[in-house]
This record gives sequence, structure tokens and C-alpha cells, in this order.
Amino acid sequence: MYDGTPRPSFSPPAARRRRTRRAAALAAALSAVLLAGCGAAKDSASGAKPAASADSDSADSAAKGFPVTIDNCGIRTTYKKPPARVVTIHQHPAELMLALGLKDRMIGTAFPDSAVLPELREDYAAVPQLAKKEPSFEAVLEAGADFVYGGYASAFAENEGRSRKAFADAGIDTYLNREYCGKKQVSMQDTYDEIRTVGTVFGVRERAEKLAAGLRARVNRTTKAVEGAPAVPVFVYDSGDKAAFTAGGKSLGTEIIGLAGGRNVFADLDKVFGDASWEQVVDRRPEVIAIYDYAGAGSVEQKKKFLLSQPALADVPAVKNKRFVVLPLTATLVGVRPPYAVEELARALHPARFR
Repeated sequence: MYDGTPRPSFSPPAARRRRTRRAAALAAALSAVLLAGCGAAKDSASGAKPAASADSDSADSAAKGFPVTIDNCGIRTTYKKPPARVVTIHQHPAELMLALGLKDRMIGTAFPDSAVLPELREDYAAVPQLAKKEPSFEAVLEAGADFVYGGYASAFAENEGRSRKAFADAGIDTYLNREYCGKKQVSMQDTYDEIRTVGTVFGVRERAEKLAAGLRARVNRTTKAVEGAPAVPVFVYDSGDKAAFTAGGKSLGTEIIGLAGGRNVFADLDKVFGDASWEQVVDRRPEVIAIYDYAGAGSVEQKKKFLLSQPALADVPAVKNKRFVVLPLTATLVGVRPPYAVEELARALHPARFR
């Protein structure tokens, strides 16, 4: 059952080989960093699509704003200059970097878990993929990274040798998506704050402000379109058979539903994610089921087939009318995707408002 953190798959090698490889890789990494420049990156306008960079926000001028100190999940880091060789672990950090026009700073990605936003696909494909899931500590060192940006807590799994301390000891800075800093409530504001913080780390604050403002405008256009419409009861089906694993009231998914003109029928679940009984699903009579799509939890078709095959659910309006909406899990995580999810869901809940 999904708990918000993809399952790591790497088993560390023998200690002697690890020490030898780390030493060699670290030497290569330090050499690469000394030789690497902060090449100009593309700018990003009102959406996630990168645009031409402005001279006032170029990588060369960005260094003038340094040093900067960032407190991330209790770890305080001072950057004397923008990171130049970045590995992202999990898809949503990679998309955020690309939306900020930072492809030229990226030397590796890992763990793609859904289709990439269309406007970012070409750039995403141009960055080497280090692993299908979380890469090993050694793989990151060998890539020559000076910065690792993780999306889920498992990016820095201590039991897999990828702790933030281990990276720090190797001279590599790290940053974890704020959603996994022990937050008890995740909101759309977190997406804008994450963009601004990453923009500060990379010296592209103007770019980050434009991106955040553009995404906020996208949300505002959607909420205006559905203003006054009756809120549609929505049940989020993440996974589960004995019980329904669903998005609770502390999740960003609940806010996405509300902004789209819906109402999460489990908004009273005082968690980001949690279990609900099928009896509760029946009692709350959702009119739409939002299926979260991600690797490792069964396909969308399998989830639909399960829901449609349960006699107890036959009279639930969403099941009876086969009214399903599919949302990539990445669309509900802190990054550039949630504003797109608001619009997509709103069109499904209130199609007449978008004709």
C-alpha cells in the first residue's frame, strides 16, 4: 500500500569497494566542479515551459547574489555560488528544475513515475537517467554531482547509504522537497514557496517569481471559471482492496479538489493519506472518483476494474456512472504540476464551464 514514499531498490556493495569507488568518484567530482561553469540557462515565463533567458537573470549575474543560506528540513546550508552539477531523484524535482530553465545544470535524473509534462519532455529526455528508481550513492558520486535534489524522503534513505550526511561528507549539498520535511499540512502555497526557494539556491529568483506567478494565475483562471458551481463530491482512490487508501484533509490533493470546484469526501481524515472503509465510501456517495496513477500500485485499468467489480459499490454514483478522473501522482506533489491538476480536474468536474 502506498505511503507517499517510493520503495528504494539499491543494496550497498561491500564496504571496501565502496570506499575505493567513493574516493575515486569524489576526486573526479571535485575536478569536474572546478572546471564547470555556470552556463546560461533558459528563462521561464508564465507557465512551466522554459523561455529565453534575460540578461538580468543570467547565470553569470546570478552569482552576485551569493552567498545565500537556506534552511531545509532543519539542515542549514550556505551556498557561495549556484550549484552547477545537479542530480534530481524523483520526477517532480526534475520538472521543477526544467521549468526554471535549469537543464544545463542537470547531469542526471532518476525514478520517473509518470509521463512528463509535454512542454518539458524534450529537455527531460536530454538529461541522462542514472537509475529507474533511486540511484546508489556511488552512482551519484560517479556522475560528479555537487548537488542532489530529492523529491521523496527515500531519496536520502540512510539504510541505503544515501543519507544527507553521507553526501555532505563527500562535499555534495542536498535539498529535500519541503513536503517531506515533516509537514502536517501540505498546501498550494508550498508549491510556490518551493519554486522560490529553489530559484534562490540557483540564483534565478526573477525566473522563479515569474514561474510562481504564472502558475498562480493558472489556478486563479480555473477557480474563476468554476465559481458558484455546486461542489462535486470526489473520492480519491490511491490503492487498496481490504480498505481504500485515500487522500485526507491534510493533503495537497484535497486543496486541488476544492480549487477545482469539488469536495473531498474524506476531507475529515486528519492525515495526508490514510485508510477509509468501503462502507464509508458507500455512505459518502462520491459522484467522481479521482484515481491516482503511479508506478507500483497497479495500472489505472486495474484500479477501474476493481472498483467496477465490487457489488457493494454498484450504487455509488461515481461507479454507477463510470465517472473516473485520472491524475498522475506527480500532479498532487509539491512542484510545478498541481496548478495543472486543478485545471484538469475542474474540466472533468464542471465540463460546461469550459465550453
